[in-house]
Amino acid sequence: MLSFPRWKVWGISLICLVCVLMAVPSFLPADARAQLPGWVQAVRINLGLDLAGGSQLLLEAEIGDVARQRLEAMEDGLRREMRRSGLAIAEVSTSGDQLSFLVRNPAQAAEAEQTTRAQVQTIGFTGQPEWEVRRTGNRIAMRQTRAGISNSIDQAMAVAREVIDRRINALGTLEPTILRQGSSRIMVQVPGLQDPEALKALIGRTARLEFKLVCEGVTAEQLQSGRAPVGCQILPYAEGGEGARIAVRRRAIITGDQVADAYQDYNEQGQPAVTVSFDSVGSRRFARVTQENVNKPFAIILDNVAISAPNILMPILGGTASISGSFTVETANQLAISLRSGRLPVELHVIEERTVGPELGRESIRKGVIASIVATLAVIAFMLITYGRFGVYTTIGLILNALMIIGVMAFFNATLTLPGIAGFVLTIGAAVDANVLINERIREEQRRGRKLHDALESGYREASTAIFDANITNVIAAALMFYFGSGPIRGFAVVLIIGIVTSVFTAVNVTRMFVALWVRRARPKELHI
Repeated sequence: MLSFPRWKVWGISLICLVCVLMAVPSFLPADARAQLPGWVQAVRINLGLDLAGGSQLLLEAEIGDVARQRLEAMEDGLRREMRRSGLAIAEVSTSGDQLSFLVRNPAQAAEAEQTTRAQVQTIGFTGQPEWEVRRTGNRIAMRQTRAGISNSIDQAMAVAREVIDRRINALGTLEPTILRQGSSRIMVQVPGLQDPEALKALIGRTARLEFKLVCEGVTAEQLQSGRAPVGCQILPYAEGGEGARIAVRRRAIITGDQVADAYQDYNEQGQPAVTVSFDSVGSRRFARVTQENVNKPFAIILDNVAISAPNILMPILGGTASISGSFTVETANQLAISLRSGRLPVELHVIEERTVGPELGRESIRKGVIASIVATLAVIAFMLITYGRFGVYTTIGLILNALMIIGVMAFFNATLTLPGIAGFVLTIGAAVDANVLINERIREEQRRGRKLHDALESGYREASTAIFDANITNVIAAALMFYFGSGPIRGFAVVLIIGIVTSVFTAVNVTRMFVALWVRRARPKELHI
């Protein structure tokens, strides 16, 4: 133990110094932190909803919407493949949660079935098909399997979570917590945001943007009765007044998937609008369709509502379009964010909302800090009274341990919650266990008559085995809490895991270094512990 090499001293000192420096920005007030370089400002702990206040929403997906979209996507893909293969189909239907169609030439029914089955994908490593295909004569029907529906919902929820994350980050709000709960729910927590209505308006919008040609020759009676001609659909029409409807083609010219960028702008009348630019594929398609349909109306549809239906006065070749409507600057900006971040693949409904005021968070922080200080001082007093010099080394290790926990959390931009403070206090109290084991082991070796150097060497060596064994089980428990838990439980587990690692490091390495350097310099004849 006394042969503590110089490189190890420098290595341990460097690790401690880096962790302490990373902890410093978290203690600075906001105005002082703003003077630091950007990369330094980013290294800090963020406060959770229960400490900083903010808004929380629990969203639930419209599961039936996923199955319907999958049917429509399969219909479009199947039509393309049939045309490519030279197979004529008719009487295409998507009623009854299944896709069915008739093969015009009965002699081609087997080939059409083979083409249809080629569109069916399997799920992951299970090999289960997403669709089941049946042929009766020259009619082919497809229906999603239960495994296929579950897989579609899982994919849609994963995409929805990413879209929500992009939308919230576009507001400049730091560290939102977005967690899936069950198969069809998402919990959103945004610390520091006190306006849940704005949050709901932003993330609840599906933002399904479509450009479709208007069906001409449709009578007012057909619009009111909802009977659309073949290949058309009837949608609400925002510009036509209350109860107005419009008939549009089922097939879209452009969808939101081809949007490359969107931003809030103003139209020629000075009213707020949204300017949309398309990617290369969308630009070419939009240019071709507008060239072929000059002087014909087309509808701009957002979330199945036609918000505008202007005439195509000339071909639109620039790959951009302007969306006007009853927008304010704020709503136009929200729509632009929604279009930029991508559309939600499934409609989400708010089933629970909660707002936490900052006053409650400040009170929690104050009490948490008091608890941390009291716990730390009590432990320090106990170690100093019981172990003397070795208690001093333990105290230094505890202080370094606390700063290292904060530094590591700041490096990973972790979010500190009220349970996280509880984990911090628990870690400080438990960190002393390792030092007690070491010190008591050294005392035991002295009582056995071992010399000073042998007692120190044996005490650290024998105690380290017990320390590692005990803390490995704690890490396993904390890891399970993190994996299976959510929200506050995860916050507690993160702080606990970091605290266990740093406490073992400071107890086994830092205090050992202090003892080794003291023994080497002072060369004591007796050991009082």
